[in-house]
Amino acid sequence: MDMFTHIHEHEQVVLCNDPSTGLKAIIAIHDTTLGPALGGCRMRPYASFDEALEDVLRLSKGMTYKCAAADVDFGGGKSVIIGDPSKDKSPELFRAFGQFVDSLNGRFYTGTDMGTTPEDFVHAAKETNCIVGVPEAYGGSGDSSVPTSLGVIYGIQATNEAAFGSKNLSGKVYSIQGLGKVGMKVAEHLLEQGCDLYVYDINEKAVESLLEKAPTLNGQVKAVTADELYSVPADVFVPCALGGILNDETIEALKVKAIAGSANNQLLAERHGDLLQQKGILYAPDYIVNAGGLIQVADELYGPNKERVLKKTEAIYSSLLQVYKYSESHGVPTYKAADRFCEERLEARKKRNSMFAHSKRPKWDIRN
Repeated sequence: MDMFTHIHEHEQVVLCNDPSTGLKAIIAIHDTTLGPALGGCRMRPYASFDEALEDVLRLSKGMTYKCAAADVDFGGGKSVIIGDPSKDKSPELFRAFGQFVDSLNGRFYTGTDMGTTPEDFVHAAKETNCIVGVPEAYGGSGDSSVPTSLGVIYGIQATNEAAFGSKNLSGKVYSIQGLGKVGMKVAEHLLEQGCDLYVYDINEKAVESLLEKAPTLNGQVKAVTADELYSVPADVFVPCALGGILNDETIEALKVKAIAGSANNQLLAERHGDLLQQKGILYAPDYIVNAGGLIQVADELYGPNKERVLKKTEAIYSSLLQVYKYSESHGVPTYKAADRFCEERLEARKKRNSMFAHSKRPKWDIRN
């Protein structure tokens, strides 16, 4: 009964064990109000089963809100594989994982996440149709960092509109944490608009690459240390790396007026969202800002269409403005406003699904 108490919010948790390949995985389905669950598969050498379970439960719940915010017809789910991605992967392991996914009969769709690659899921896709985000050569929709980075730009524009009265990107200084696939694209776009940047990445080569590109663009770049980044005199902080970076210490150091970036779970704890509001820093809830990749993989199930994905990604701008308006009118921090925005959408859909349940095909027949 303790386990059922622990997972009381979730519809289903599946333990996957295949001794022949060494597969040890957990699939968590949080909520299928909006449709079949959708969420990536993370591979990490978790220290314990409890740590892996806690991670997949937290991530799958987050996907429910992320899907609701992006207004895609999917619910929240996530999966984790317990193992070291540098040495425990094999084609057979991912085929075994694909078989477990397929056993859920379309209730759960998955693809790459931290520690896994699109190529891993080429093997899983041999066992199930419920895989998204495979390479274009295998019928997938390609690099999801493209719509994700574009969504961040729309998020920054909405944030500028709310914080400064204009959605224009130019004329502002941005501090960017992380120059990976998404962060680098965001930085290059801002430079093209004539913006000045402070940047940091643990990968010095990424920083050097951006510094080399800067003279051919319109803005200026200054590289700083990890600690310096939080206290630079920027207008907007753009976190595109690790989560949990908004905490007591970093918030105290920040001099920005707003935060909008792609990193997941930026608030170390919910109270840090309250602290940002108290300090007068406008926070763009990360699961709305970084939804471009989700929009692409969800759309892929209807047949890859890049133009349609980019069009849908534009909605991030209007969704954020709605959240900011709700936050201001109800006097609540933006992270709470975003959650309520999603919960109201879920509740409205529950009513519609109940009203028309007798005449609708199951949403998980989407590929058939």
